[in-house]
Parts: sequence; C-alpha cells; structure tokens
Amino acid sequence: MEGASPCKPATKTDLSLLIEVLKFQMKCPESQKQALLAIYSICQNREDNVDLFREMGGVAFVYSLSKSSFVHPDVKETVLFTLGTLAEANVYCKTYLCRKDTFSHLATLLQIPDSPVTLRRVSVYLLSVLVANNSKITTSFPFSTSDENPMLLNVSQMYQLWTSVANALCGCVNNPQNGKKMLGFVTWLQQITLPRPEMFQPLCFFIAMSVGNNSYTQESFSASGCLETLTCTLVRLAADAEKSLLCCQISVIITKTLSSCFTDNGDSTVSVRALAQYGLVPQLVSLLSSAHLEPKDRIPVLLTLGHCTESFQIWTISETN
Repeated sequence: MEGASPCKPATKTDLSLLIEVLKFQMKCPESQKQALLAIYSICQNREDNVDLFREMGGVAFVYSLSKSSFVHPDVKETVLFTLGTLAEANVYCKTYLCRKDTFSHLATLLQIPDSPVTLRRVSVYLLSVLVANNSKITTSFPFSTSDENPMLLNVSQMYQLWTSVANALCGCVNNPQNGKKMLGFVTWLQQITLPRPEMFQPLCFFIAMSVGNNSYTQESFSASGCLETLTCTLVRLAADAEKSLLCCQISVIITKTLSSCFTDNGDSTVSVRALAQYGLVPQLVSLLSSAHLEPKDRIPVLLTLGHCTESFQIWTISETN
C-alpha cells in the first residue's frame, strides 16, 4: 500500500476526468465506452482504487448509467461489465450493488425477448459476482413467487448463456448462509431440443447442489413433481445410450444428479412409487451395458441403482407389514 500512495493524486485526477466524460458525453457512445474501459483498467484487482472511485461518487454514477434508458445498448454492456469488475475487486462496492432494484433490473434484461446475447451474458456475469460468497442476498435477492413458466430460450443457439445462468445460480446455492430455493430448471431439461453435455452439466449441477444432503429440499423436490420429470428425462435418454455416445454422456450426468436426490435422506422411500412406474431400474441396468459408458462412470450408475433397489426393498417390506 505504501508504494501505491504517491500515485494516488494522479489516479484521483484520472478517475475524476473519466467521470466527467461519462457525465457529459451521453451522446457519444464510443467516448463513454472508452472511459469505462479506462476505469476498468485502473480499478481491476485494485481495491484501493475502487474505494477511491466509490468515494468520488463514481460507482453510484456508473450504477445509474446501468439503469438509464438513454444509454446506448453497447455502452450498457460495458457498464455492467465494469460494475462486475468493481464489485469483484471491492467488498464495499459489492455490498452497495446488492440491492433489490439491481437484481430486478438484471432479471428484466434477461427476460427481454430481443435482448442481445452479449448483454444477457454480461448481466449474468454481474449477477454471479454479486451472489458469490455473499450472505446479503438473503435479504436483497427478489426471489419470484410467480407460478408462470420461465421464458423458454432458443437453447440450441444460446447454450453459453444457459451455462452462465446456471453457474451464477450455483453461486447462490453454494452460499452456506443463503436459503436454498428451487427454480424450474428440471422442466427446462425437457425443453432442450438439441442436448449437449455442456448445457446439461451446469443445470444438473445446480439441482444436485440444491437437493444434496438436504432431506427437506429433497422432499419438496419430489412433492413438486421435479423428481418424476428428472426421471422421465433420464429414461428417455438412457433408452438411446447404447447407440448414442451423446445420450450416454448426458444420461450419466442426470444419473449423478438423481443420486443426489436420495443422499442422506432417511425417508427416500417416499419417491419410490413415482420412480418404479417409469422403469428406471431397467434403464440403469441397460445403461451399464452401453459400450459408450466410461469405466469411471459405472460407479455413479451403480450407486444410483443401489439407491433405487434399496429404497424399493424397504418400501416393499413396509407395505407388506
């Protein structure tokens, strides 16, 4: 820090001039973009410089730009990226940005039908920065209570965006101080017309992190019909695992996720009836015989098969008694 002190006046002057450019060049998108990129360069991984920028009102002004309807779309993308950089480098900046209107605005940007993919991805980047290791989201994140289905995107063309969204949500769930809330990812799995492992992996990882080692969430997951939907998706893909490497790979991913639905759940027999009617066990056995199955993937398949057969045996005994 001592070595950085002499350059503080020059840094303050530079940041002050850049703020002026942002304020008075509203009709010149290119100038604003260059100013934002300069701010990014000065503040990247520099907590002290972000503090200085924040004290000068720079963070507040850039934040206001992110919500302004007068800002050019290209500039808005750069604004969101810059905010993510500032929040990543400075916890006080992150705390300032963790507000309900921030999350609501990001949600709006993600839901606009004709919103550019780049804008959506940078919105997700900012979201992922804000929620990572941040307990403040328990009071500032506006979880939706709507029963409406989420907007279905053309995932065959936008799978990178889906991956980013899923990873951001994993950041929410991975926070030990944040209450776990399930979203409609399971139903989205059925909507993917062109399955790709890189799309299924983060979606399934999010589900596994949400339900793993949590009996309450596991029961809610089953009661809401999500477990049945996940099972149906696995059965559909596993049926083609013998002749399709892709189906085999995705079946393994879903199998691992399904296993998380039973881990450390003393009452996993609750969901056995739902699984039995879809013929899950025969499909898992068939998956084991697939020539495409990697040796390392046999263990999770066997583990899930063990969960199913053990639960079925317990349920059968309890029903007989």
